[in-house]
Amino acid sequence: MIGRLNHVAIAVPDLAAASERYRTLLGASVSSPQTLPEHGVRLVFVDTGNSKIELMEPLDETSPIAAFMARTPAGGLHHVCFEVADLASAAAKLAAVGARVLGDGNPRIGAHGNPVLFLHPKDFDGALIELEQI
Repeated sequence: MIGRLNHVAIAVPDLAAASERYRTLLGASVSSPQTLPEHGVRLVFVDTGNSKIELMEPLDETSPIAAFMARTPAGGLHHVCFEVADLASAAAKLAAVGARVLGDGNPRIGAHGNPVLFLHPKDFDGALIELEQI
């Protein structure tokens, strides 16, 4: 069902500072910042050649990642995103075996302009999983 690893997301308290660290300390190529009000985040992608690292900061205290940042103010690993060919089919197969899709179950458009869904971390050993239709 899942395809390749699309990205690993890291929540950060200061997107500009984190971006600069990846550029200067690791020599990484970092995208321009994007603001996604519907997701409550501002983010960049770090190109690793075969995948990406998503650095994201909350837009404000109502952001879905605000609670995560309150628990881990220095930031940390937030989610892992896998590609799928058919998001509706993947969601149906997962629901049939008891995995929970977060939110209202309807896909939203993610940072790459593709539909995405998130899966409950309690169903995946504590890891928040994002599925992105490619």
